[in-house]
Amino acid sequence: MLIPGKSHKPGVCADPLRTPVQERELLRDLARKAEQALTGVQMASMDELTLLPNRHGFIALAKLGLDACEQLARPATLLFFNLDDFKRINYLFGRTEGDNALKTFADVLRIGFRENDVIGRLEGATFVALLTGSGAVDITAIKARLEEMLDERNATAHRGYDIRFSIGQIEHDPTAHGTFEELLGEAQRVMNR
Repeated sequence: MLIPGKSHKPGVCADPLRTPVQERELLRDLARKAEQALTGVQMASMDELTLLPNRHGFIALAKLGLDACEQLARPATLLFFNLDDFKRINYLFGRTEGDNALKTFADVLRIGFRENDVIGRLEGATFVALLTGSGAVDITAIKARLEEMLDERNATAHRGYDIRFSIGQIEHDPTAHGTFEELLGEAQRVMNR
């Protein structure tokens, strides 16, 4: 065992009763425990249905993205999405179909944005994307691109409903949005209008 303040010589067992094989097994056990702890943190930050970051994970990643944008003097824009008629899908077709709609939309978002953009599911049928290095964007073009991908999936799925969505944007302004939470709060106020 390592004790603060005591020197440790490599190759010498800290516990004279423990063999080198036992020391290696102890280190493997500690590594497994550390890996399990990291997996737990990752799972706590991920929406298990869509496999996108959940609110907690998205905020953590988005803060890092905004920090990088501010350090590089680059803009950032927050896009927010709501699935249209999601409650109706759940009511008429069941929760499993509602889950399928969420997973399909998450896949489209994952494919439709750049690797350096941060995408997440906040709650229910609300998704967000932080576009790092991008100022105000043409949401009409983004919506058209995402709708084209959804149309392909809607046509092949034969579900009895089409997945549709609403989109909005807030450009990050460091003077108006002191924190990422303020930016996200403004986006949620705009969504709820």
